[in-house]
Amino acid sequence: MLEPFFRWCEATSIGQAVAQSVWAFPILEAVHLIGLCVLGGALLVVDLRLLGAGLTNQPVARIARYARPWLIGSLVLMVATGVPLFLSEAIKAYYNTSFWVKMCTLPVALAFTFGVRERVARRELADELAGPHAKGRLVGAVSLALWFTVAAAGRWIGFS
Repeated sequence: MLEPFFRWCEATSIGQAVAQSVWAFPILEAVHLIGLCVLGGALLVVDLRLLGAGLTNQPVARIARYARPWLIGSLVLMVATGVPLFLSEAIKAYYNTSFWVKMCTLPVALAFTFGVRERVARRELADELAGPHAKGRLVGAVSLALWFTVAAAGRWIGFS
């Protein structure tokens, strides 16, 4: 049903330019992976703190506030590089299960990160100093699981 749209995507000038260039795809992929690394770091510092596994002398709210620009910047970078990567291989993506796992998990991970996780990270400072709560641990674990799924499926696209 969506195949005609995917064919149109691949036929766009951007899709064709990336597909026909010797250097465009590898450069975009490298920058996309750098974005993945920065995203992973921005997520890990907050999620591990929610789990009580790192930076325990800092409130989650402070860590999340400092990590937020890195998180948003890396997401912007990944979208800016991911779209042309997709356009260059849209038909391949259409038939790739890993692509669909990534695309279905990504909006859930984004909504969870900017909705649930953000609210938990803004808890009162008094709660923070008491140590990790079960709710914070659960949120950190779910966040890690969602983003690991997105990243792993995204990496697997190239191998399948």
